[in-house]
Amino acid sequence: MTDAAASVPVRRLSDWDAAELHTLVEDYGSPLYVLDRERVRENYRRLETAFPDAEILYAVKANALGEVLSTLREAGAGLECASAGEVQRALGAGASGSEVHYTAVNPPARDLDWVVDAWADGPELTVTAGSEDTIDRLEERGYDGRLCLRVNPGIGAGHHEKVATGAAAKFGVPAERAVDVLADAADRGFDVVGIHAHVGSGVSSDQLEAHREFVARMGDLARNVAGVVGGLEFVDVGGGFGVPYREDEAPLDLESVAEATREALGAVDADLTIEPGRYFVADAGVLLTEVNTVKEARETTVTGVDAGMTTLLRPAMYDAYHPIRNLTAEAGDGSIEAENGPAGRERVPQTVAGPICESGDVFCTDRQLPASKRGDVLAIGNAGAYGYEMANQYNSRPRPASIVLADSEARLARRRETVTDVTRPEREARSASPTDRKNDHDRATDTDNDPVR
Repeated sequence: MTDAAASVPVRRLSDWDAAELHTLVEDYGSPLYVLDRERVRENYRRLETAFPDAEILYAVKANALGEVLSTLREAGAGLECASAGEVQRALGAGASGSEVHYTAVNPPARDLDWVVDAWADGPELTVTAGSEDTIDRLEERGYDGRLCLRVNPGIGAGHHEKVATGAAAKFGVPAERAVDVLADAADRGFDVVGIHAHVGSGVSSDQLEAHREFVARMGDLARNVAGVVGGLEFVDVGGGFGVPYREDEAPLDLESVAEATREALGAVDADLTIEPGRYFVADAGVLLTEVNTVKEARETTVTGVDAGMTTLLRPAMYDAYHPIRNLTAEAGDGSIEAENGPAGRERVPQTVAGPICESGDVFCTDRQLPASKRGDVLAIGNAGAYGYEMANQYNSRPRPASIVLADSEARLARRRETVTDVTRPEREARSASPTDRKNDHDRATDTDNDPVR
C-alpha cells in the first residue's frame, strides 16, 4: 500500500474490476455483497492522518461483519456499539472493554442486563446514556462505571431528514440540562468520563457550517461541565462524515472538516473523540445482482433483478442514489466503452426493480444504462455501509451471502441464508416447552449464538 493509494479520497464504482466481480457471482451466486478489506484500511489511514490526535471509534452499525471489526481494530480503531448485540460482536472480534463504547438509545432491559454483565468482566467499558431514566436503570443494575452522557445540541444535519439526529427529541438529554444531570450522576458514584453528540449521518461539505456550530456548542458544554464535575476524558462529536454516492459528486474535504472541528471545539482539557461508520466502509463494498426479467412498460424499460429492498433498503427508505454498472455488458467483448455503451450495447433509460411486492422496490428510475438482458450481472456501488445491516426477510426472502476480498483472494464471510433459516424460529417455537417459550426473551443475546461469524 503506497501513501498515494491511501490518499485517494473515494473509490468509484468504475474503479472495481468488472471481470473479477462477474466471476464472484459465478462462484458464489447472486445477490452477493462484496467487501474489500484493504479499502477499509485505506479509509482508516486517511481519517487517522486528518485527525492525528483524536480517539477514533468505528460506528459498528454501518457494517457489523466480523471481518470489518477485526480489520479496523487491527488498524487502531475502537468500536462504538448501539446495541448489546453489537457489543457482543465487538468483544467476539477480540476487543477489550477499554476499546468499546456502548451508546444506548432507549435500551431494552435485556440489553442493559447483558452489557452490565459484560462490564463486570471488562470494567473499562464505557456506557453512553441518552436520558436520566437510562442512568437510573443502570444504577438499579449495580452499574457505577464509566459514564458518558449523550446530549441533544439542537442542531441536525445529514443526507436525509430521517438521519439528522442532532436536533431530534429521541436522542440525548437537552444540552441545557446536561451539567445538572452529570453533576447528579457524579454525586451518585458514577465515573463521569465524557459527553457525546451526533449531528447526523452523511454530512457533506456544504453542511460544514452546521457541523462547526454543533462542535462549538459541544466545546462550550465541555468547559461548563468541567467547572462543575471536574475534568472529562473526552468530548465525542460523533461521526456522520459523508461519502459521494453520485458519480459527479465531489468527495468530502476531510482536512477542512478536521480543521473546522478542532477550531470549533476550542481549548478543552479533554481528548477529541470521533466515531465515523459510513466513511470507512461505504466505498469498500458493492452489491452484485442478476437480471431475471426485462419488460417494456408504457413509459420505461423495467429491468428486474434478484436483489430488492430486502437486500439493499437505502433507495426505498431514503430515496438514496447508488451508482449501477452492467458488468456483463462491459465484459461482452473484453472492452469497456462507458460513454457509448459497453460492448456495443445501446444505452436506454431503465428502471431497475427488485422482486418485492412494493412499488418502492426500485434501485433507480429511468437511468441511462446499457440495454440489459436476462442473465446480466449488475453491480450496485457504495453498498458497504447500511447494506447488509438493514437487510431483512420481508416476503420470506433469505438474506444474501457476503464475500470479503483480502490479500488478493476472495473468501466467504457470511453464507447465504435459506428459507429453512427464515422459518427456523417458528419450527423451534412449536417444539419448545412452555418454560422455554417463557424464557425465550432471555436468550435474545445468548452468547451461545456467536454473532461475529
